[in-house]
Amino acid sequence: MTHRAAQALAEAQVVAGYKTYLKRVEGLLAGKRIVASGMTAELDRAAQAIDLALDGQIVAIVSGGDSGVYGMSAVVYELLARRGLAVGPGGLELEVVPGVPAVAAAGALLGAPLSHDFACVSLSDRLTAWEVIQRRLDAAAGADFVIALYNPKSHGRHWQYAQALEIIGRHRAADTPVGLVRAAMQDEQSVGLCRLDQAADAPVDMQTIVIIGNSNSFVHLGKMVTPRGYLAKYGDKTAEGDAA
Repeated sequence: MTHRAAQALAEAQVVAGYKTYLKRVEGLLAGKRIVASGMTAELDRAAQAIDLALDGQIVAIVSGGDSGVYGMSAVVYELLARRGLAVGPGGLELEVVPGVPAVAAAGALLGAPLSHDFACVSLSDRLTAWEVIQRRLDAAAGADFVIALYNPKSHGRHWQYAQALEIIGRHRAADTPVGLVRAAMQDEQSVGLCRLDQAADAPVDMQTIVIIGNSNSFVHLGKMVTPRGYLAKYGDKTAEGDAA
């Protein structure tokens, strides 16, 4: 959580969000009206928050990580556009507060896997057709992007993860490093590394971020690293100086 996010919660009179996310910040919610709901209730949650804001309440909508990365900010903007509501002078005052995306938190725990171009792909086909997800995976893997997988597996959606790894494996070596981070920066976090040909058997769930390296990614001292290309371009001037 950023300092501005904590400040926004402190300023809010009403806090709306997915109940699991609200539980993570319950220590900051004393004395506030809470609008909590479960999965698949995003539209209702956003609509209620907008209505409360129109009534003059200061409302904060909580997302996991960053609200603009698989979060609630787009839902709010879509509903405002659908209802023809203005934002800014003469309309609602709206601020999207930046947070720390789960992929960034996971990357920090793993080492430096995101130091070159990367793509984030959610494996949830609840809102995006699986055929579209397949095309995106194939294109990203073929272009040698580091690939971060969100929502790899749930109780009712378990086969897509293995199929995603098979698609990526058409373009990557079997020993490509894979980082697996569950519940990044939380008390129950876990961090692991494996090879691409072992990743299908790794325990993952909806709280896991899976980061699959590109053709240059490697593991050193238990950390996953994707070079940006400095040594390849400029060489190790420090080593040359030491040798001299």
